Amino acid sequence: MNRKQIASCIDHTLLKPNAGFSDINQLCKEAHTFGFYSVCVNPWLVKEAANNLKNSPVKICSVAGFPLGTNTSMIKLKEIETCLNDGASEIDMVMNIGFFKDRKLKAVVNEFKEAKKMTADAILKIIIETSLLTKDEIVTASKAVEESGADFVKTSTGFNGDGATVSNIILIQNTLGTETLIKASGKINTLKQVQDMLDAGANRIGTSS
Repeated sequence: MNRKQIASCIDHTLLKPNAGFSDINQLCKEAHTFGFYSVCVNPWLVKEAANNLKNSPVKICSVAGFPLGTNTSMIKLKEIETCLNDGASEIDMVMNIGFFKDRKLKAVVNEFKEAKKMTADAILKIIIETSLLTKDEIVTASKAVEESGADFVKTSTGFNGDGATVSNIILIQNTLGTETLIKASGKINTLKQVQDMLDAGANRIGTSS
């Protein structure tokens, strides 16, 4: 892949709690200059990012239930609605991991479905936080995302554990059909890591590096 192709797979990410307007302005400038697919920002900064990129092909991505996934479904849906209204076209939502660990799979899938209904034509990525799951749980969570109609399985928030690994990307890739895509994120800091993740089956890369 050439430089342009790699850049077009990257969600240029800044989700630090101390990020402010000047940081987002710089993030958007970099994304436009280098041709990244999107910027991924916290909900309160979506309007600022959208204003910065209104004449750019760069998309706006934001998050719901971030970074723990422990908000109620109603709160997550309200976050999604607000972000979309403010200019986001992609949402990365964290799975309720405690619910999942308690084998409340139907409730987990229903939350995904409600979120997808809310996003409508926008892109929904579900963060399953692979570092907190066993291999079997990664398979089950990935199938739940696929069943719900969400667009992507996303590996990690970057706030817990090891983040994305090539072995987990391969595991998810082997679990999913062709309709559900994969976003690798968390602790991706080098070009080699990006290339390895894409080679393993990732379709999108989330990185703050």
